[in-house]
Amino acid sequence: MFARLFLLFTIVPMAELYILIKIGSYLGAFNTILLIVITGILGALLARLEGLRTLRQIMQSISRGIVPAEELVDSVLIFVAGIVLVTPGVLTDAMGLFLLVPYTRTIFKRWLRRKLDRMVSSGKFQIHYRSGGRDDF
Repeated sequence: MFARLFLLFTIVPMAELYILIKIGSYLGAFNTILLIVITGILGALLARLEGLRTLRQIMQSISRGIVPAEELVDSVLIFVAGIVLVTPGVLTDAMGLFLLVPYTRTIFKRWLRRKLDRMVSSGKFQIHYRSGGRDDF
């Protein structure tokens, strides 16, 4: 796990920097910075709109007495998308947009569900549930 995190926090920023330098050599420094700012602003706005839409769906589900499990997963993915969209870079922007679009977010949720199911069935991931009185926090 440490090796994966190390790679994530070293290779992704290096790739982002490399891509931004290449884009900067074609567009110029000012236009590249402007592109980063615009994608950050648009990403934050899109994340807000998707988040509000998901919040309405959660409230509708609750009012009908349905547990909004799917919508809660959507809200977490939209939050992650907002974070990576505000982070400067082309790869993170692509991942953020991928998570914001409902169709592609559904594809990612299916992949994540299959991965989680495999982890649970192999014993790598365990869920413990304890029901009880007031002391359960």
